[in-house]
Parts: sequence; C-alpha cells; structure tokens
Amino acid sequence: MAQYAVLVFEPHGGSADPGPEVIQAYEDLPERIAAQGGRIVAGLAMKPVDHATTIRGGEIVRGPFAEGGATSLAAVFVVEANDLAHAVALAKLTPVTRGGVEVRPLLAFEIIQSG
Repeated sequence: MAQYAVLVFEPHGGSADPGPEVIQAYEDLPERIAAQGGRIVAGLAMKPVDHATTIRGGEIVRGPFAEGGATSLAAVFVVEANDLAHAVALAKLTPVTRGGVEVRPLLAFEIIQSG
C-alpha cells in the first residue's frame, strides 16, 4: 500500500481544547480508517501556531512559516491506502471542526545514519 500524509488545518486562534466529541472522534479514527481498508501509520497533533519557531536562511524567527493565512497546520498523520482516491476517502473521516484537510502522496527515501 502507498503512504499519504493527511495534513489537518484549523483556523488560527482556535481553542487548544477541541472538546470531548472531537477528541473522541480522533481516538476512534484509526478503527474507522481500518474498517475502510486503510491504516494509520503515525499521527501527531500540533500545539497552536503561537508556539512555532521558523528557520529561514539560517535566521531563527518566532512564528509560523506560512504567515497571513486564516488557518494553520493543526495535525498530521500518515495513512496507508490503495491509491490517492482511497486516501482521500479515508481523509474525509477526519474530524475537522472548521478547517480542512490536505492529502499528499509520500515519497520513500532511505535515511542513512552515521556512526
């Protein structure tokens, strides 16, 4: 199966506590995706955008990389799916409150560790 990143975007200034219904929906997401023939490989939620630090041209800047938009990256997870259409169908199960979800195919690469 191919792997896809599912990027979850929510409006800036949103509550750091999404509420028990949304939390429960995220906890149920791996089972719901498995029921549709996919699998979540990994997933992480992000702290609000005011915790971001960006490095641009070697300079460290407080704040998000993408500025000026109404939404920011709130979470990311990796799913295994048959193809892009399947990954999109799985991503539609994401409990987004007021934002949106982006799906991107992942490229495989080997990490070479030294030492």
